[in-house]
Amino acid sequence: MFMLPLGHGGFGINTNIFETNIINLAAVVGIVVSFVGNNLRSLLDDRKKTILYNLEEANQRALEAQEKLNNAKAGLEYAKKKAQLIREEGISRATSEINTVVNIHEIRLAKLEEFKNETVQFYQQKAFKEAYLYVVSKILTRVRERLNRGLDSTYHVVVNNFYVSRFTAFK
Repeated sequence: MFMLPLGHGGFGINTNIFETNIINLAAVVGIVVSFVGNNLRSLLDDRKKTILYNLEEANQRALEAQEKLNNAKAGLEYAKKKAQLIREEGISRATSEINTVVNIHEIRLAKLEEFKNETVQFYQQKAFKEAYLYVVSKILTRVRERLNRGLDSTYHVVVNNFYVSRFTAFK
């Protein structure tokens, strides 16, 4: 309620309710704004600071995540290059090992072929020697038999003709 001075030098009550309500409302709004406004402003400032802090923290996390992603990508590229080098080295070693084994195999085959040829030659010589000894022993046996039986005239002529033909071929 608001009091206005009257024309008589005293105070009185203004009975105009609409004007009084507006003045009362203005006084209440002024009191609320002066007391609550500072608290509201303080709450809004705190909320603003919290939001800014959260945004900065989120930005920092995003930067850290991006850095981790870049590091992971670099690690992946390094691993791919390393894997490729290992693959190439493995292929190179396998090829080298295959060539070494093939060369060793070829050397062994050559030695085996040489051994086979020597063995065949040895058995051929052995067989020839045995055949030679058999033929010579048979010839000697027949010669002994002829010598023991004595020479007849036809055999004597054959032997003489043989040595004469040999002698003439020798000249």
